[in-house]
Amino acid sequence: MYKHGNKPVPFAWAVGFENTFVPQSRPGLRPLEEYELMQHYSQWREDLRRAAELGVRVVRWGVPWYLVEARQGEYDWRWVDEVLQYMICELKIDPIIDLIHYGTPLWMENSFVDERYVESVTAFEAAFATRYRHLVTYYTPLNEPTVNAEFCGRNGQWPPYLTGESGYVQVLLQLARGMQASMRAIATNDAKAVFVAVEAMHHYRPLSQADESNAEKAFLADLLCFDLVQGKVSTEHLLYQWLLDNGATAEELKQLRQRPAYFHIFGLNFYPWAAFHVSHQGDQSRIEPAYADGRMLADIIRDCHKHSGLPIFISETSAADYRRSSWMTETTDAVKSSMAAGIPVVGYTWFPAFSMIAWDYRTTLEPVEKHLLHLGLWDVALEGVTMERHETPLVAQYRHLVEHAIPSLTFWQRLTGLWKSFWR
Repeated sequence: MYKHGNKPVPFAWAVGFENTFVPQSRPGLRPLEEYELMQHYSQWREDLRRAAELGVRVVRWGVPWYLVEARQGEYDWRWVDEVLQYMICELKIDPIIDLIHYGTPLWMENSFVDERYVESVTAFEAAFATRYRHLVTYYTPLNEPTVNAEFCGRNGQWPPYLTGESGYVQVLLQLARGMQASMRAIATNDAKAVFVAVEAMHHYRPLSQADESNAEKAFLADLLCFDLVQGKVSTEHLLYQWLLDNGATAEELKQLRQRPAYFHIFGLNFYPWAAFHVSHQGDQSRIEPAYADGRMLADIIRDCHKHSGLPIFISETSAADYRRSSWMTETTDAVKSSMAAGIPVVGYTWFPAFSMIAWDYRTTLEPVEKHLLHLGLWDVALEGVTMERHETPLVAQYRHLVEHAIPSLTFWQRLTGLWKSFWR
């Protein structure tokens, strides 16, 4: 267990529920709504009970904004009320709430670049905090902003369907503005709020000394929205000029520096497909996929802690099919070695708890069962009309870790004030 002076920082074992909500459709692109496709709306009690029976007392869980606010300015919290009451009051599980895990309401015509986005997302997140501040402590204002900007701004697969580097920058800046405003509004309505950044991280290995600068830029690109939100992108930032070259203005970046919002915990997501070699050919940088070993997570933990200065939370990790068991061992070994080196790692999340629907479902016409991606502790199979959850050996392996690997404290939130005072 990590200690700051003689003060212990608790370690939290967790699981998460995949909660991508992209409800918009267009020719060739069908809605991608994980709760609906995986039948979490009808099986949520059983899903949460399975998590509790693992022994975990922390869960990453997301709110379907597009359903809660189906009409602008009108909130329907009935289902969220029921879920959070059961999760927190009956099962004694602390949620880390994904307020935005991709996707906006259908009425927001231009999605993240809509002129109403910042005001609307701020009102929604403030309304959530006001309603649930007596239950909820941990907030993620927006999950994986760089992935969001990739699919919405660079690749044109999700609304608002922008493409290219300028599209990426336009979406990323808007996400940063929304996160800043939302975090201020949440803190105003919930003085005990703890903000957990969650970002997709990659392992970049330079193949020569000459490639180290490009590897550093790739690493900083993963953290760019985090830096924008915290007001750290000045003229000295390695990606400042890149932002200007791709549509940002000096005034926009100045405004983000003047309105910083601060996280308390840095959550990093790392998967087997997130390792790359960095090399060059002539004047061009080359980033190519590489084999990932779960122990690479230790390098990312070290670098993210050095950059952010925050306690580190493994907010997502898992592997597909046969690699799951070895990946769990490798990544938890990386956590233990990082803690032994004095880095404040405060939790580990296997994500998702059960199979999810692969995102390419959105681009095909194949039936949903053809897109089941088995990353979880439970495998899912469509049996008749029901998505049945089936326990795998990973359940016992994870339960053993929860019980024996690293001391775990049930009342994770009791040191909220400690985190704020030491690491804000």
